Amino acid sequence: MTEPERTFVRGNDHLERLLADPDIAAEVAKAHESAEEMDRVHAMNLAMIRKAGQMTQVEVARKLGVGQGVVSRLENRNDMLLSTLFDYLVATGAEGASIVVTVHGRRIELDLAQLRQSQPEQRSA
Repeated sequence: MTEPERTFVRGNDHLERLLADPDIAAEVAKAHESAEEMDRVHAMNLAMIRKAGQMTQVEVARKLGVGQGVVSRLENRNDMLLSTLFDYLVATGAEGASIVVTVHGRRIELDLAQLRQSQPEQRSA
C-alpha cells in the first residue's frame, strides 16, 4: 500500500482558504466581535467602579502614586495582577474586595486584601 503524497501548505495559505468560505469567515468575525465586546465591558466595569466612588482618573492616579495615563491603561487592560486590581479598587474607595467563584457547586470567595497582604510589597500599577 502506498501512502498518498503529502504537500506542505503554509499556515497563512490554509487560513486564507478557510476564510474564503463565507460561513467560516462569518464565524471568525463573530468571535472577534465577541472578544472586543468582552474587552469593552471589562474596561467599562473598572471605570464604573471608579465613577461609583465619584473619582476621576487623576484622583485615582494620585492615590496610586502614578500618572493619569497609567490609570487609563489599567481601565483598558484585559489582564492584570490581582494585587494591581486590589490596589486600584482600594484607590477608588471599594471595600471588601473579593473574587467569588463556584467550583463543582462549591462557592469559594477569595479576599483580595488577604491575598495582597501575602504578597511582597511592590509597585503594582
